[in-house]
Amino acid sequence: MKLGFDNNKYLSMQSEHIRERISQFGDKLYLEFGGKLFDDYHASRVLPGFAPDSKLQMLLQLADQAEIIISINAADIEKNKIRHDLGIPYDQDVLRLIQAYRETGLYVSSVVITRYTEQASLNLFQQKLENMDIRVYHHYSIEGYPNNIAHIISDEGYGKNDYVETTRPLVVVTAPGPGSGKMATCLSQLYHEHKRGIKAGYAKFETFPIWNLPLKHPVNLAYEAATADLNDVNMIDPFHLETYGITTVNYNRDVEIYPVLAAMFEAIYGSCPYASPTDMGVNMAGNCIIDDAACQEASHQEIIRRYYQSMNRLIKDEATNDEVYKIELLMKQAKISTSDRPVVPVANQLAESTKAPVAALELPDGTIITGKTTDLLGASSAVLLNAIKTLGGIDDSINLISPYFIEPIQTLKTDYLGGKNPRLHTDEVLIALSMCAVTDPNAKLALEQLPKLAGCQLHATVILSPVDMNTFKKLGIQFTNEAVYENKEI
Repeated sequence: MKLGFDNNKYLSMQSEHIRERISQFGDKLYLEFGGKLFDDYHASRVLPGFAPDSKLQMLLQLADQAEIIISINAADIEKNKIRHDLGIPYDQDVLRLIQAYRETGLYVSSVVITRYTEQASLNLFQQKLENMDIRVYHHYSIEGYPNNIAHIISDEGYGKNDYVETTRPLVVVTAPGPGSGKMATCLSQLYHEHKRGIKAGYAKFETFPIWNLPLKHPVNLAYEAATADLNDVNMIDPFHLETYGITTVNYNRDVEIYPVLAAMFEAIYGSCPYASPTDMGVNMAGNCIIDDAACQEASHQEIIRRYYQSMNRLIKDEATNDEVYKIELLMKQAKISTSDRPVVPVANQLAESTKAPVAALELPDGTIITGKTTDLLGASSAVLLNAIKTLGGIDDSINLISPYFIEPIQTLKTDYLGGKNPRLHTDEVLIALSMCAVTDPNAKLALEQLPKLAGCQLHATVILSPVDMNTFKKLGIQFTNEAVYENKEI
């Protein structure tokens, strides 16, 4: 993958900019942290060179000054809302985040349950947190939010929320996902700090959209594709343009809420420190792009991947037609189609000629390897074996796994474990291959090629099994598939 982003420059520039923002306000800065803190794979895909944990590494440079508050919406706990990229509920993700932050040396001080109501599930979740020595605070729904400023900035508004005790000058407010109440948590704290005579400020750290890239730049279009289910729309910041005469990009929710935020700042402090939503941000990512063409191409590929994801969510009744239509429109704006993903036409054409499910994988040098479903292997397993054979320079005629090894595994799956599909999934293939590697040098050589698959592109002509998707994720393979079930039965 061609690098398009200078990660070291980003770490240095971003941490310094946040230090400057802390000093601007004096006592304390509440930093609303959007996106994913230590596993931002979207950013690493559209900005080649951006490390998934870049934001975490940046915060570690401020670790002695920072503490973390995690916000979670009570309704998300009640409804068991799932984080789709990890397949776990939001409440479990909060526990995962706390553990991950602690292991890296960051201080997690508390969790705020927003829109709190007295529910058994919420109390059980709170008990789990308190058992981990995490303080829990409650914030409540406020009538008239966000438009009734007089009520919100009162003892009956923010005043009835718990005051979150903090001890460090930088308070990072993050969450397991959107709609968790990060901004409301920050603003409630500003109200309480002001009542206590503490001068506190607010800033926002969102990687996307990148404010100093053009509105229709592919990196920003890819962000719209990633948030198609939220109806986020990138737009020119009219407040910034009017004040400074400079065109910058923000997204609709921040632009729409800015007049309310400005009024809240004026009600709390007497004036607003920011003239526009863009002013509130501290994102320096746009200044660290070193190859715009590489980032544009990476973003085009991300938009296509998001299109396939939405198509798959649609067939599983997890998405709406509007979500798919929006990404189709973004593809037209970017002047791309699914054929611009090289593995797509190769896989689909081979599937049409063979009348069997096919997977195609593009190797780092651009070579495309294919695999199709057989009696022994699924298409995903076949293409995986073919790919590592090619990478290892192993002749195609050599069997890495003898059929004599495969048949007992099939018997175990069907006769003893009651499975209907005798074909080996990718994880089963890799286990069998690792056993063969003990005595077979070719199998050992093939296993050693697996790290080279990170960043490779794959497309399958049928919906992938959860097992195969999980294996590809672990290997770092970026995959798509047609929204078609291999098995036509209901």
